[in-house]
Amino acid sequence: MPTDLPFAFTRRRLLQGAASLAAASLLPGCNSSTSPGTTTPPGNANAQPTPSGPMTQASLTVTSTVAGSIGPAFAGLSYEKGTLTEPLFTASNANLIGLFKRLGPSVLRIGGNSVDRNIWTPTGPGQTSGQIAPSDVDAVAAFVKAVGWQVLYGVNLGGAATGATTPALAAAEVAYAAQQFGPSLLGIEIGNECDLYGGTGHYFAGNWSLTQFESLWEQFRAAILASTPTVAITGPADAGSISSWTIPFGEYATKQQITLLTQHYYRANGQLPTSTAEFLITPDTNLVHNLLLLQAGAQQIGVPYRMAECNSFYNGGSNGVSDSYASSLWVIDYLFNCAQGGAAGVNFHGGGNGSGYTPIADSNGTVVGARPEYYGILLFTLAGQGNLLQTQLSAGGLNATAYAVKSSTGGLNLILVNKDSAQNLNVTIHLTQSAHSANLLAMTGPSLTATSGVAIQGASVNPNGSFSPAAAYTLSASGSQLSCYVPALSAVLINIA
Repeated sequence: MPTDLPFAFTRRRLLQGAASLAAASLLPGCNSSTSPGTTTPPGNANAQPTPSGPMTQASLTVTSTVAGSIGPAFAGLSYEKGTLTEPLFTASNANLIGLFKRLGPSVLRIGGNSVDRNIWTPTGPGQTSGQIAPSDVDAVAAFVKAVGWQVLYGVNLGGAATGATTPALAAAEVAYAAQQFGPSLLGIEIGNECDLYGGTGHYFAGNWSLTQFESLWEQFRAAILASTPTVAITGPADAGSISSWTIPFGEYATKQQITLLTQHYYRANGQLPTSTAEFLITPDTNLVHNLLLLQAGAQQIGVPYRMAECNSFYNGGSNGVSDSYASSLWVIDYLFNCAQGGAAGVNFHGGGNGSGYTPIADSNGTVVGARPEYYGILLFTLAGQGNLLQTQLSAGGLNATAYAVKSSTGGLNLILVNKDSAQNLNVTIHLTQSAHSANLLAMTGPSLTATSGVAIQGASVNPNGSFSPAAAYTLSASGSQLSCYVPALSAVLINIA
């Protein structure tokens, strides 16, 4: 990790509170001395303050049963391929580099609908709409290397419907991209959401099927491998259709032809009046069902799977919802659900500065800032990698969730999310191990629909990725029991040693 100021906080230093701001005046919280089974050490000037408002007693039991895992590069980002024609992904964009690095090494996916609208133009000048030129690839390759991420790179398949692209043209693009990305290239996607081809106004309208897709995909794959034999191929990058398209495609391709099964997921249509902040943070049973299908299918095929494009609501998001504090809370549950469902990782789609979804807002290649969703992703990454332990949370029927991550070194990080708008939680936590020390960071926002003002331990993330949170609250512990508060509409991260 770089030692310059924007990135000087390691996860442990962050949780121990290396910053010198006075925490007691910053966030609603609680004093753990009021909870049963704990005592407050004398002189604990950084105890969690008591929140105002109604309080619900809650109990969390952390078991030793493994319920999934979080591996490297789990929380990634996804952008439209058309952004390569903008001055966004460059080695000189220090602010964007800083925000990517703040999330740690991960995967950048270059895809979206614009994959099938951009043509490889080997003699193009670069930064030209509708064309991907060598200089565009050079720029994003330099960016990826600067941030230490890998890339999933999509190539045009839909354009084959009109002859705008061909297997040979795709092969030439991949050959160049593979040379520029080098070991940073995680894999190639051929086409985007090809299960939607065939619809009115789409590619191959009225004449499309899974069999036809597999045949065309195979032609592109064969051409790509003829010029770049060792490149990894992934797919099918579906919008949905898990049982009728994604899994059958994987069974057709097998692990001999793909290294990663890729799927997309959005909660609902962002243009519907029902796509509200309140709906976004309710439990998503459809996601859990889809993850079960993907996990079983991927295991049978023998490859990992990744939610390579996802976010709150499709059609660009729901205005005033996808860019609100609700997305901060939603994204934590989404990430943990995917980890519990066996996913190798996720990529949150974004880009631009509209009123819909994007973790990072940008305009004409310039970073505007971190959106609320970014904070939830950041809190998740601060919980680290390791095995997920099964938890049992009793919170009086409130909309609350809890997750536990145990690292390979034995450390334990908990994340508790309270999505109730009025009730604070006073949580007694029961562990299977003794707690020698415990520190807490809180993520808060002004209201569920607020589009600004989100903070972690009182601090915002600056446009260059720098981040100076106040000192973590010190919790009191008694053997294997400790307690804390989780204020209404907040999430807390607890580091236990």
